[in-house]
Formats: sequence, structure tokens, C-alpha cells
Amino acid sequence: MNVSPDKPEKGFIATVERVGRFIPDPVIIFMAFLIGAMVISALLGGVQFQSFGADGGEVTHEIRNMFAAENVRWLFDNALVANWLAFGGGVLGVILIVMLGVGIAENSGLFAAVLKKVSRALPAKLLPLLLVFLGIMSSIATDAGYLVLIPLAGLLYAGLGKNPLIGMAAAFAGVSAGFSANLIPATPIDVIIGVNAQIFAEAQGIPFTNAAGEALTPATMNYYFILVSTFVLAAIGAWVTIKFVAPRLEQKSYVIPEDLELDDFDVSDAERRGLRWSLVGLVLSLLAVYGLAVGPLAAYETADGQRVVPFLNNVILLISFVFAAVGVAFGYGSGRFTKLMDVVRAMVKQMDTMGYILVLTFFCYNFLGLLAYSGLGNYITWLGASLLVAIGLQQFPILLLVGFVIVTALINLFVGGLTSKWMLLGPIFVPMLYMVNPALTPDFVAAAFRVADSATNIITPMMTYAGIILAFMRKYKPELTFGDMIAMMLPYSMAFLCAWIVLLVGFFALGIPLGF
Repeated sequence: MNVSPDKPEKGFIATVERVGRFIPDPVIIFMAFLIGAMVISALLGGVQFQSFGADGGEVTHEIRNMFAAENVRWLFDNALVANWLAFGGGVLGVILIVMLGVGIAENSGLFAAVLKKVSRALPAKLLPLLLVFLGIMSSIATDAGYLVLIPLAGLLYAGLGKNPLIGMAAAFAGVSAGFSANLIPATPIDVIIGVNAQIFAEAQGIPFTNAAGEALTPATMNYYFILVSTFVLAAIGAWVTIKFVAPRLEQKSYVIPEDLELDDFDVSDAERRGLRWSLVGLVLSLLAVYGLAVGPLAAYETADGQRVVPFLNNVILLISFVFAAVGVAFGYGSGRFTKLMDVVRAMVKQMDTMGYILVLTFFCYNFLGLLAYSGLGNYITWLGASLLVAIGLQQFPILLLVGFVIVTALINLFVGGLTSKWMLLGPIFVPMLYMVNPALTPDFVAAAFRVADSATNIITPMMTYAGIILAFMRKYKPELTFGDMIAMMLPYSMAFLCAWIVLLVGFFALGIPLGF
């Protein structure tokens, strides 16, 4: 087949791509930040300033010169353990253990089989809604949504005699633009956002509570919000597909590759058997979790009258256990796992993908540790809060919240990676916005970040899977350019961003808790 060469792109999209090429990898950014923070601390060493503490009292801070001998010793003494492995009470370990459970389920083939089974079960009219919904839910399986659901969506539409790009666009919108929504609590993204939000708040004396003064649980502090968001975004995504994307793409030509089998994604007999086994595994694991919740992990009161809920404190481990149990059951039922060593290999394979996270967190957590120890983090927060207070925005918390969403959404066009952006923005905005207006508690700042980070994923070349999705789409339209893909996905991005902002403002204005 002769394929016409891609035409050079012009305008805004081309500018974004050119600018994006000059943005270094987040690891390099944090290396530079680490060095830059030391230099700035030397220039500002000894500077004192006052801010308000959590109790409303005035607190005096002083910036430390990190080139002083005792501070250099602090850097070396804390680089490996306190500032990295034990950072935030061992947040790195929490992230890794979640990924172990998810890794067993993903590498067993469970997620791929579930996506295929459910996708082939509903009538064509419901496919847009289903694909967006499944895309949103696939965030628990990281790569599965990108690598399985999106190609499957193209095959489903091709089999129906419709432009495959319609289904792929709907699935892509759900997988990437709806990344922060889900029906399941304590997903890996919940852990990363929530645990670090607690660290950012407590490091600068900000109470980790909601607007009612109730203590937040990091992994579930946004759960009610993301639960509602799942249904709202699924409906919006289906509406955008039916009203805007499908009519436009139905007028476009496409090809079906000669070697493409439209039943490539049929559920095999082995997968059907694995799904039956996984249902048994799910029931048994949930019964085990229930037994723990009403038994050893049941709530109790300490001698001084404080209520402790071990079940909620360990919900991350319990959900990881469920993922692992269901994944093992599917793996053995389908024949993917034949011995225990296969399960071990699945966990090792998942950890192989975590190497970058280890490198990133080493430099990131050491930078954040230095930022807190030197006093520069408090100083940046104080400067930002002082500026916002000076211009009177503390009287308009909704404007502050919306402004933060818009700024973060724009940054997302140029800097990829949720974790790295949260590590950059969270330490500044979690305490700063609270200091400007105490109604902007850490859970609302975190929710605002999640909205912004997800909504513009599908229109930026910086998103990790942008090139892969473009390659998938080119199977049906070889001349498709990245600019064409952006134009296709822009309606989803704008609709998701606007609807999500309205939903977030609604929770805030009505005083509805974001989670538990």
C-alpha cells in the first residue's frame, strides 16, 4: 500500500511539540533543582520570615545555607535512608507493594480478558459509553487500557463497519483523559497523590484534615469525588463521541489492513476458564478481607479515647492482596501460571518497570528533603501566599481553585508524568492555598490537580503513550498526523476539563466531602 508522507505541521500544535523537545526528563529536572536549591540556599542563608502555623500562631523561619559544613553532612547522612527509602514514612515501599499486587493481576492476563469479555457483550449503541467507562476503569491496570482496550475498540468498530478511529478515540479519552476517576478506592494513583499530599501538608504544619476538620485517609480522601466523576465523565465522553467525533470521522476515509483479523480480540477458552477461576478468587479474597475487617483489623479505642481504624489504615495492603489473589486464580485457571515461580516472575516483571520510579524518587525525595530542611519550601509558600493575599484572592477560594486547575492543565501540555508534576507542584500549592484560604484543604488541592493532570493528557505529545496510540490509529489511516489526532481528541479534553471543574466547584460550594 502506498502511503502519502506526513505533511509538516504548523500552528499551535507544532509549537507545543517543538517546545516540548527542549524540556528535559524529570530526573534531570530534579537533579538541576537539587543543585539550584543549594545555590539559592547559600544566597539566602540566614534570611528570616514569619508565617502562621496550623494553630494560627506566628512561626519564625530561617533559611539554612546548605553549603555550611553541618548541612553538607546532613545531606550525606540522610540521602539514602531518611530522604529516600524512609521519606514520608516509607511512601516508596507503599507504592511498590501496590504495584506488586496489580502486577500479578496484569501479567496473568486478567485485565485483558475482562476488557475483551465485557466489550463484546453490549450492543453497538452502547459502545461509546462502555468504551469511555472501561477506559476510565483501566487506570488500575496502567498499560492494559492503552495496549489492549484502544486497539480492541478499533477492531470492534471495524467489525461493525464503522470508522475504527471513532472507537479508538472514545477509548483513548477514557483511558487517558479520565485517568484520575475510578470506582475502586486506593488505586496506585490514589496512593501516590494521597500519601504525598499528607507529606506536603505536614512538612509545613498544615493540618491533614478536610474542611470539617476531620482527619483524612490518604488513599481514599478523594474517593467520593472520583466515584461521581467516573459516571459524569463516561456520560460526557459518550455524548462527545456521538455528537461531535463520530459525525466528523464518519465522513473520513479509512482502510482495513489485509492481514487484520477482526476476531483477534475474542476471548479464548483458556481465558473464559480463567475468568471463572478469578470469580472464585475474588469471592474468597473478599471474604478474607471481611474477616480481617471485623476481626484483627476492626476499629477500637485506645486508653486515651482515640478511635483507631486499622482496616482503613491498611486498605492499601488489603486491596493489593485482592488484586494478587484474583490474578493468581486467573493465571492458574487460564494456564498462564503453572507453578508458583510463574507468580514470582509476574511480580519481578512488574518491578522491572519500576526502575525509573526508583531513580526519579531518589533525586525527587532528596530535593524535597532539602527543600524542607533548608527552609526554602516554607519561603516559597510564604511568598506565594503573601502575593495572593496582597491581591485579595483569599476572598475568592473558587477562583483560586479554578485558577490552579487551569495552570496545571497548561503545564501538563509541556511536562509529562503525573508523579513528577505532583512532586513539583504539590509541595508548593498544598500549603500555599491553605494559607491563603483554610477552606482549600489538601484534599481539594489534590482533587484539583487530578482534574487538571488528566484532562489534557490526550492533546499533548508529552504523554508517554501518545506515539503508540498514533501508531495504532495509523493502521486504519496511514497518513494520520499527530495534529490530526489532537484535533480528534480536543473536544473530549475541553468537555472533560469544563465538566470536571464544574463538578469540583459543586463539591466545594455545597460542602460535600470529597472522600473518607
